[in-house]
Amino acid sequence: MKKRLLIALSMLFVGTASVTLAADGDFFDRKGDRIDRRLDRRGDRINDRLDERGDRINDRLDARGDRINDRLDARGDRINDRLDALSERTRAEGKTKLADHLGHRGDRIERRRDNRGDQIEARLDRRGNRIERHLDRKGERIERRLDRCGDRIDHRLDRRAWYHRPGRRP
Repeated sequence: MKKRLLIALSMLFVGTASVTLAADGDFFDRKGDRIDRRLDRRGDRINDRLDERGDRINDRLDARGDRINDRLDARGDRINDRLDALSERTRAEGKTKLADHLGHRGDRIERRRDNRGDQIEARLDRRGNRIERHLDRKGERIERRLDRCGDRIDHRLDRRAWYHRPGRRP
């Protein structure tokens, strides 16, 4: 009778221990998933912050290019208007070749100012795009690093769960 009772209790104990150890493996999987989710959220926050920073820099450079372009356009318009008025005055005096020359000169100066403004704007756009690409690559590097960190932690927890699995002899 004692022997049967002892066997029954030992079987009950082994069954309970194996269920508990199986639950431990699940614990490590859940812990690894929680750590992965936390690292993913951290990477997303960093990436979003870098994207916002790139957008702010790009907007600031676009505004600067627009201001420079507007200033050059206004200057070209003033020069062209002054030369057009001078051209009209010389045309009224009967000097048509000089009037045509002044009109063409004003148009040429205005075109040159427009081209220069476009070049400056394009240069600032390229600079903004370069900064944005740099920040995107930085965010991707950070996300990859956090993913590797999460994978290492997950792998370590998987090994720990394997070590504590039921049926394994220490």
